[in-house]
Amino acid sequence: MTFLSNLLVAVGLLFLSHAVYSAHEHSALHSTPSHASSPSIPSLPPDIVAETLLSVLAVAAGIVLSSPPLKPIQWSRWAGEAEREEARRRIGRGKKVPAGEAPGGNPFAWITEDRVGFWDGRGKRQDFANWVREGY
Repeated sequence: MTFLSNLLVAVGLLFLSHAVYSAHEHSALHSTPSHASSPSIPSLPPDIVAETLLSVLAVAAGIVLSSPPLKPIQWSRWAGEAEREEARRRIGRGKKVPAGEAPGGNPFAWITEDRVGFWDGRGKRQDFANWVREGY
């Protein structure tokens, strides 16, 4: 796929440079003294416009084909991959992940589905009710 995308970009740039050269030649021919008496602004011929548009599309397609795969858009998949990657880096450096700490350098670790350090509200309410019944 790399060869095809590089070829597409190269051919697109070649045709784009030809279209730019043709547009320059067209405008230079219409600015000669013999055409200076006509006040109308000459438009580009359709073949130059078509060549320009097709070459830009070819270059864009080549760039898109050569781009790396996109990152996952789901938060849980992205966070999981980021944490696994950080854990692999830490293991590779010989560092241990401390207990209670998220294995990655994820700044949004408190949002993940793991709920590290989740506070049990119902259990705390029950503990408080028992404490009140016992009379402090």
